[in-house]
Amino acid sequence: MKFSRLLLFLGLMILFSCEEDQKKGIETSKEEEAVVIEKLASADLIAKRFSRLSNSVGNIDLQYPDLLDSIYSKRDYKPIWTDRALREDLYRGIERTKEDGLEPEDYHLSYLKKSLSNLSELDDEERSLTEIILTDAFFSLTSDYNSGKLDPKEIYSIWGVESNKIDLPGLLDHGVQKNNILAAIDSVVPQHEVYKGLKRSLKEYRELAENEKDPIFISEEGESIKADEKDERIPNIKRRLKELGYWDKEIADSLIIYDEPLQKAVKEFQEKYGIETDGVIGGGTIKTLNKTYQERLEQILVNLERWRWYPKNLGEQYIIVNIANYRLHLVKGEDTLATHRTMVGTEARKTPVFSDKVEHIVYNPTWTIPPTIKSKDVIPSASKDPDYINRKNFSIFNRSGEKMNPQDVDWSSSKVKGYTFRQEAGPANPLGLVKIIYPNEYMIYLHDTPSKSLFNKNLRAQSSGCVRVQGVLDLAKMLLNDQPKYDDDKIAEILKSGKTTTIKVTQNVNVHHLYWTAWNENGSTRFAEDVYKRDAAIYNLLTKN
Repeated sequence: MKFSRLLLFLGLMILFSCEEDQKKGIETSKEEEAVVIEKLASADLIAKRFSRLSNSVGNIDLQYPDLLDSIYSKRDYKPIWTDRALREDLYRGIERTKEDGLEPEDYHLSYLKKSLSNLSELDDEERSLTEIILTDAFFSLTSDYNSGKLDPKEIYSIWGVESNKIDLPGLLDHGVQKNNILAAIDSVVPQHEVYKGLKRSLKEYRELAENEKDPIFISEEGESIKADEKDERIPNIKRRLKELGYWDKEIADSLIIYDEPLQKAVKEFQEKYGIETDGVIGGGTIKTLNKTYQERLEQILVNLERWRWYPKNLGEQYIIVNIANYRLHLVKGEDTLATHRTMVGTEARKTPVFSDKVEHIVYNPTWTIPPTIKSKDVIPSASKDPDYINRKNFSIFNRSGEKMNPQDVDWSSSKVKGYTFRQEAGPANPLGLVKIIYPNEYMIYLHDTPSKSLFNKNLRAQSSGCVRVQGVLDLAKMLLNDQPKYDDDKIAEILKSGKTTTIKVTQNVNVHHLYWTAWNENGSTRFAEDVYKRDAAIYNLLTKN
């Protein structure tokens, strides 16, 4: 048994002791080792002792037993945590995990608090156990900071972000050699501003949740409330808005008209919480009003975990799409160069989370119909309406690449599903005037749309998976601003020609499609509708044990 051997050899070393032992150092001769090995060579005996010791302090569950055996065998079973400062730094690092939404007890806090405060009273085996638990705590803590407690690939069938890599033994060696364990831990903590902002929000909402007592609950039964209508729920809506900081006027049970001041307060609330800012008090608005600070706290914890899944380095220049908030940001260094509204995939055709790199821009694009849309939308519509293909400006190509006459297609044949359907460039093309390509396995890209009015809606999960971008021509222009020949006049000429034109992007621009529903903006915590209903499942997994 590997772990038995580890305990055996560590037990020989008198790992760390009282200050006097640390100063003079302790060495064990080969002759002494041989005697001890002979006495403690029973793996079953060591296993039982370890089980007894761990049970006596709360049934400790080690996360990295195999790695522990490997690292100590390479060290000839010499202890790591002989320096008191290193032990205390790790302990402080564990204590402060709460600031990041992690649970200190997951890193053996209670046991270490007890053992580290009574080292001089521990016997050799108990010191061995403490040594091992310190190392396991460091590995678990830095791994969770680096790539999260949960594995998103085990949660989602589609996940396109590579897990952050980490050399746990190398990181530990570096921290010990530099005599700075906290710096080693900090090196794997996410440094993105969204993560830092969420930590500030976490502190705020912990206090709000702790002080929240019996919040007002608004009945979710009844019709939507529109301007100037009367509703018995109006007084409680005002009370709940007052609890949340959006209403500071008189509240009387007799005043049940949805008047202009209340409409203004409701719109402010809707804007902050990512609800359609129409002033109508519908089911979604009431459901959001009924969310407690504890529920919002849980949402923040979930989003901190998400940011531990995401890339540590997004790149010097990148496009970041927050799917849940329907926003795209072009960032260079620490500056946000542009922000655009977006439309993303519906619940049924979700926009996936993934990272890639911009390759080229296509003006006057054609649209090759994706398989799902082809089978579920195009083929059924063409089967019912003979003029559908021509009206949509579609071209059809068989498996040999030959263009086919729609009138000659047998729409009842199974061969139709193998045909390629392409919509030519033009005003009816759903890609609009431009698309921005970063080749990926999901066939997702950024593009224009002829339906510009849809960007005025707050809830914009209406696409088939790709991301429609408001003002995408301006975004494309910024991606080409290092190529002077593609100035405004040249782009206007290309667009006017109607000819499909592909231009390679020579700047190095990453693209990150991410999903987060809480963030801190200008000192205020903001929330987005969990359009894909993912938050609750993640929170349940985080708190499962």
